Amino acid sequence: MYTEGILDLTEMMLQVVICPPDQREAKISLVKDKTKNRYLPAFENVSRLFEVWGHCLPRTRERQRLGGTGCCCTDLLNLAGLEDYLVGIRLTRVDFHLLEVLLYVEELDSSLLAPFPLLKALKNRISSLPNVKKFLQPGSQRKPPIDAKQIEEARKIFKF
Repeated sequence: MYTEGILDLTEMMLQVVICPPDQREAKISLVKDKTKNRYLPAFENVSRLFEVWGHCLPRTRERQRLGGTGCCCTDLLNLAGLEDYLVGIRLTRVDFHLLEVLLYVEELDSSLLAPFPLLKALKNRISSLPNVKKFLQPGSQRKPPIDAKQIEEARKIFKF
């Protein structure tokens, strides 16, 4: 489910790159609006939900299995220092997809991430992993954003 949302947003951003110049501003406006009002709030809420309940649920199930009350809300006080990823305490493929789309969002308009502190923290946490950090450095294998010359070249080759 999260991957589909990430792919939808990525696809919208890629359409901005290949759309005709006269439609570009309208597409950018649409992408910014949907990014700010639909996609990023949903990912922020998922991050917030797992920040609170992602650690709580396994302990709750264990307490219920042992015959306890099940609620471990007192443990919520200890959660503030824990670092989570999008859907739990382990790094997954979804986190890398989300990092990629968050980098696209930053390239489009860096102010779009400002109201989403959990997503910014997640982006910074993943970006600071040694191999990811190395990949994001200038001169690495990561390709720079496509420029107008490359777009025109692709238009001629693929005839769109």
